[in-house]
Amino acid sequence: MQRWFLSVSLLMLGVWVSYAQDGYIYTSKGWVDTTGMYADRADSLSEAVAVSATGGNFISKRSNLRTEVISAAGLCKMACCNLAESFENSASVTVGYSDAITGARQIRLLGLSGIYTQMLDENRPIMRGISAPFGLSYIPGQWLESIQIGKGSSSVINGVESMTGQINMEHRKPTDEKPLFVNASVMSDTKLDLNVASSLQLNDNWSTAILGHVSGNIISSDHNKDGFLDDPMQMIYSLSNRWLYYAPSGLQVRFGFKALRHTNRGGEGESGKPLYNYLDYNSLSSAWGSDITNNYLNAYVKVGVPLNEDNSQNIALVADASYHKMDAHFGANAYCPSQGSGFFNLLYQDQRFQEHHFTLGLKGFFDKFEGMSYTPKVIGTQAYEGYDSIGNLGLFGEYTYRGGDKLTAIAGLHADWYVGDKFYVSPRATLKYSPIEEVVIRANGGRGMRHAHPLTDNIGVFSTGKAYTWSFEGSPLEDAWTFGGNVSYYFTLGASDNAYVSFDYFRTQFTQQLIVDYERFPNTISFYTLDKVQDGRSFTDNFQLDFSCEPFERFTVTLTGRYTHAKTTYVQPGSIDTGKPLLGQLREKPMTSRAKAVLNLQYATHLNKWIFDFTASVNGSARVYDFMADRKDADGNLLYVGGRTPVYPMLYLQVTRRFKGVDVYVGGENLTNFTQKDVILGDKLPSGRIKTYLPNFDASCVWGPLMGARFYAGVRITLWKTY
Repeated sequence: MQRWFLSVSLLMLGVWVSYAQDGYIYTSKGWVDTTGMYADRADSLSEAVAVSATGGNFISKRSNLRTEVISAAGLCKMACCNLAESFENSASVTVGYSDAITGARQIRLLGLSGIYTQMLDENRPIMRGISAPFGLSYIPGQWLESIQIGKGSSSVINGVESMTGQINMEHRKPTDEKPLFVNASVMSDTKLDLNVASSLQLNDNWSTAILGHVSGNIISSDHNKDGFLDDPMQMIYSLSNRWLYYAPSGLQVRFGFKALRHTNRGGEGESGKPLYNYLDYNSLSSAWGSDITNNYLNAYVKVGVPLNEDNSQNIALVADASYHKMDAHFGANAYCPSQGSGFFNLLYQDQRFQEHHFTLGLKGFFDKFEGMSYTPKVIGTQAYEGYDSIGNLGLFGEYTYRGGDKLTAIAGLHADWYVGDKFYVSPRATLKYSPIEEVVIRANGGRGMRHAHPLTDNIGVFSTGKAYTWSFEGSPLEDAWTFGGNVSYYFTLGASDNAYVSFDYFRTQFTQQLIVDYERFPNTISFYTLDKVQDGRSFTDNFQLDFSCEPFERFTVTLTGRYTHAKTTYVQPGSIDTGKPLLGQLREKPMTSRAKAVLNLQYATHLNKWIFDFTASVNGSARVYDFMADRKDADGNLLYVGGRTPVYPMLYLQVTRRFKGVDVYVGGENLTNFTQKDVILGDKLPSGRIKTYLPNFDASCVWGPLMGARFYAGVRITLWKTY
């Protein structure tokens, strides 16, 4: 494996790469965003100035939605080896592990799982279905130019799967004038990361882009001595090729592909190596673990056609196709699904009038699944029949009124026909009002719908010995309404003329949701829908306060605090299905942190030769599952006083030295060395080994960091274009 790592690394170093400027919707201004999430491109001059002044993370003043931008500078504040590690400076997004075995990461936005956040790759929906559990690890942070986090109900143009918001990733551009960019880093836990990117314009009409990535760890470790590796052994290889054709007539065609392979082995291990082998696994004598292989292919095309001379009327087509194959083994259980997906979005846009803009479109997606059924190997588990295909066809329209710089109002309507179901109408509306230049008021609301994928949405359930029970058929269609708003005040403070204080509130209310219940029956995970519970309710209230300023030149301060109130009605413990709605209890959602605060400080010396970044966060408590409430540490003290996790801090530090075309950086993560205790639950043998064959074995109850303090060093090499 190390030879393969070295070979591919050397190959990638020899690849010259360019960044195809994947836009959004083709308009009179070219390929720009029409959702109102981002008002201007991040590569414009004004945006570049804003990024520098705010130290990499800021709330966009121009966007119609409440949008937090993590710029290229923000992505360099930490190692940011992948997308999951790019949110440590943000209180809006919380990142955690789905379990202590597989290394799968999950985010939370507005207090809800990332499956309710629409992930976009330059306005193409991604990380859907079986790609979701590991998708955050498949986007290298150094491939990106910026990340935009839009809260609440966004435009209907990209569909209605965004319930809590959208996270859009924007790749590096050919306008960067960087023929070659290389980023390489190594962590103290032996994790290696290599990214290569470069621009190449073939002629006046054509340019191409290739982005390469290799990452993996040489060994793993077991610092807490529980017999399980703290981090799985894994390798990721990915390659992306993007093309752009631009004609003098204004016609633009963009297309490309991405290929990825991911191998992952975790579980019981020694000497930094996993012991599990699914080919000869015996539950009573063999070491337990997981062995996962993911293969992924994606291709897309975007076409923009102007209909008049000034491009104020145009047609755009976005089409995307992908195939994902997962081969996953957990102890004696095998789960090997595949997914073939197709997506298209055909739009007509009219911007002839300064105040009135119209967008009409036809959108559809289709997912063909195989192997989604689940044959139980655990006593008490029900067979899950899964489903063969899901999809929809939708018509949408959106009207935008622009009253100068003070008022923007957007009203959209999306009508969807779901395969095997019926028509649903989803309205959405956004309002932005600026009574004076220093104040921006935003409000938005609307309906969101998505198909739930019980196992892939909750892949951590495989890292248990528990039985599963199902109270639904196929793929439930979840339905939620989200409303909220934001008030931002911009002012001059110290060396900054764009300091701001911002407050936002959002509420998500479900009318239908798939519930994953660990507490209904002992040693059982129950899956049922919200309509199975009498007076079933599920809602989340999210409050956030942001402050950013530059007290003196080249020193930026960003402070954010977030509070989440999340509750769901769960079936009363022990209740047996009778075919009628069961009595329920409205309870706080378990393993959901109530609060988080983040402080980021950055100081740069003259000409940015030295850059110092410091981030501190405090993570609030969360309710643990009832079966965890009485657990004690080795000294007999309760681990979870009052049935809640402890409040814990996290510290990050990075120092960067910049030379001409070369940045050298060193840093540390989780410098408080705080880790969750008692991560692997279950009875023990006399030798101390967890009895993984018993139903009370559970490695999915993760609420805190699994890795202690880690240190890293890296280098970024940039070759600038010469004329």
